[in-house]
Amino acid sequence: MMKNIINKILLGLLISFGIISCKDSLELTPEDYFGEGNYWNTESHFVNNMNALHSRFRSHMFTFYRLGEMRGGGLSNQAIFPVSLNELNLIDQDISESAPGVTNWAGLYNSILQVNLFIFKTNESTFIAEDKKSYMLGQAHAMRAYYYFQLLRTYGGVPLRIDPDITLEKPDAVELRLERASEQEVFDQVKFDIDESIKFFASEKSKDASMWNPDAAKMLKGEIYLWSAKVYDNLQDATIAKNTLNDITGYNLMEDFAETFSTKKNNEIIFSIHHQYREAEMGGVSAFLYDNFSFNNLYYKDTVDVNAETLGDELQLAQTNGQSIQRYRYKYELFQAYDPADTRRDATFYDFYSIDRNQSPQKVTARNTVLVKFLGEILNNRRHFTNDWPVYREAERLLMLAEIANLLDEDPSNYIQQVRDRAYNGNDSNPFVRGSKDDNELAIFQERSKEFVFEGKRWYDLRRMKISGKPLAFKSSGHPYGVLDETTENYKLLWPIERAIWTDDPLVEQTPGYSSTKP
Repeated sequence: MMKNIINKILLGLLISFGIISCKDSLELTPEDYFGEGNYWNTESHFVNNMNALHSRFRSHMFTFYRLGEMRGGGLSNQAIFPVSLNELNLIDQDISESAPGVTNWAGLYNSILQVNLFIFKTNESTFIAEDKKSYMLGQAHAMRAYYYFQLLRTYGGVPLRIDPDITLEKPDAVELRLERASEQEVFDQVKFDIDESIKFFASEKSKDASMWNPDAAKMLKGEIYLWSAKVYDNLQDATIAKNTLNDITGYNLMEDFAETFSTKKNNEIIFSIHHQYREAEMGGVSAFLYDNFSFNNLYYKDTVDVNAETLGDELQLAQTNGQSIQRYRYKYELFQAYDPADTRRDATFYDFYSIDRNQSPQKVTARNTVLVKFLGEILNNRRHFTNDWPVYREAERLLMLAEIANLLDEDPSNYIQQVRDRAYNGNDSNPFVRGSKDDNELAIFQERSKEFVFEGKRWYDLRRMKISGKPLAFKSSGHPYGVLDETTENYKLLWPIERAIWTDDPLVEQTPGYSSTKP
């Protein structure tokens, strides 16, 4: 049903206005204005438009993953199967203006444009019931805050467009060009939007986890203000983040970690991107799996039992709706970092080995894992990737509170241990013990690394979390997680833009540290 609604609203938007490329990197010029007077006339138009905005938000899921995790050091650049791996320039931190990893500002501006128009039209409307109007404005401002927060953490300063320029009858492409705002200006807008969202949501108690809701907005505010406290050293914002996160109640960790992802709208999920059979399936996950041709009867599950039989299609991937093939591979070292008693390990990864059994002792020739955390379900004899993708869940609320407590010289033990107790089914043989601030920070990072695989968190964690005042993203003898050389690669904390953006728009400068020689 939601798919039909989305199709209708998208059709209405196409009639209402068109967006074309006109050498404007933000793609903001309308093709025509036909039909505008026939839209935005009923409350259902606005409700359906909000559904369409969420559909667009869902379409960015793998982009959110790419921006938030792919550079985080958890992925391998070495293939085990006889295939090539994708996006190795990101995995290897080999990014430049000629190989930026993502293009056109990660493709987020068209969606921001739609949100801008929605906010403008909703504020202008006089016939929508005030409670619905306020609720939808809460959703829209949260969504815009999230988009710009992604851009901020990726590029720093970006063109800051918050007005619905396409509503101009004949906007000029040159006049629509916009230079990059400062990082502080973008961050101020992110803060403004999330505060506006919570203001509009103030009287609402809805917990619809499939769409932006009051608690999701509070989670985003907590994350934004935690970023401010740690990346921008605004320590006072840590207390705001703490109070905001503590204001979120009514959620619990699922007893079984795996059920957090196999059971929709469960008590742990605060906000997730919805997927459903015959509506939309999770993009990208099939590229983290094996294909039968490279796998069947070639690998073993048990590396000790010499009598073990080779594995067949244990995960039933031959029935995948669309071919599965491992184009992305998590490092085997990440799998090894889990305690075997940690239930998150086998709920996240499926491990297997190739072995030369002709040698004595036998020799393991390759170790590999595939991702099973979002394996979907078998329907009508086909595997479909229908898991919802968590944007925010209770485990993250707890671990953000642990990080804040550590920053404020408070004890993070209770928050961390709740997550570990679930992971170990209440039988944690090595419970967390508070140590130095740096020791605690590393312990929190390790829990997040195991908890949030394929949830788009790890690169942002490396940027935000610190040891001795320096981001974990930098290589250091004090920890094994760094991915950048602080002396020569400091600028790579931010991403470059491609040449096409700043050659087509003379107002836009390249990200500092990358080539910026304009023709």
